[in-house]
Amino acid sequence: MAARRARDFAMGADQGHLGDETLGYLQDEVRRIAEEYPKKPLPTIFDDLVAAQSDAFRLIEGGRARPSQLRQLHVLAALLSWHMAKACHDLGDPVSAMMHARAAGVSAEQAEHPALGALVDGLKSLVSYWSGRGADALFYARKGAEAHPEVRGTVSVWLPGLEGRAAALLGDGTTAAAAMEHAARQRDLVEPDDLDELGGLLTFPVAKELYYRVETEVLLGHELRRASTGADAEQAVAVFSDRSAPYWAFGDEAGARCNLAVIRLLDGELEGAADALRPVLDLPPAQRNRGIVVSAQRVQRALAHSPTRTTVLAGELREEIADFSPSAPPHALPR
Repeated sequence: MAARRARDFAMGADQGHLGDETLGYLQDEVRRIAEEYPKKPLPTIFDDLVAAQSDAFRLIEGGRARPSQLRQLHVLAALLSWHMAKACHDLGDPVSAMMHARAAGVSAEQAEHPALGALVDGLKSLVSYWSGRGADALFYARKGAEAHPEVRGTVSVWLPGLEGRAAALLGDGTTAAAAMEHAARQRDLVEPDDLDELGGLLTFPVAKELYYRVETEVLLGHELRRASTGADAEQAVAVFSDRSAPYWAFGDEAGARCNLAVIRLLDGELEGAADALRPVLDLPPAQRNRGIVVSAQRVQRALAHSPTRTTVLAGELREEIADFSPSAPPHALPR
């Protein structure tokens, strides 16, 4: 309560102009939210995210900023709207997610920040992918890469990674393989930028590239898997099980575990699949975001086709996954 009162005072103290303290406060909030978003339950930061986005919009519209400050404000507004879009997606509201993503795109364009523009297209692809719209996911991933060829940060690796997953969702193994090869080539050309420096979901580390590659192959099915896919899935779970790692995110760990569970089920390893999935099913409701729920449902579908599907353990897992409800959105989810 005291911190929020101090925030309100700082945001309103500079009358007639935008002071350094006000801008600094907003920069600090963006940095904190970017760092905490992948690691903490969304309800613990959601109100602060809503308030910071509102503050950024108000300062842009208030006419108090100098031209140099206005660009900074648009960068901050883009980052906050990007995280708000991700939040709406995580809470199962893709319509609101795309609205906030478009707002982020407007601010990225006003700031003349190509990497941010690419990041926004990547998020649109991600929202479409988890909503089952593979063609839209493919379109936005390609759009981000084609519209911003000069970008050299890790978003340049994320976009072909997204393209690969989208193609796999559509059953296009040739395009998926080419996209993942492109992602690997882009990794060698990476020059970290300001988004990578902020970290969190704004950077795309090697560990996450591995997770995406495994998921792409899982989506393509048992027949198109490489011999090393199982080992890669084990490695992805291992790297995302280290909660002290700077790139750790509970969503990525859960996704990696679900992919490993699917692979083990296809190989007839029911107990191994149950072991991989257990930490996911034990997540508290506040951390069961849209992507995690969809990933768990993929395990449920794999169970239905597993050679062990008639066992007692398989039935128990199906029931648990069926009861794996997503996190509840706030009563007043901003649109």
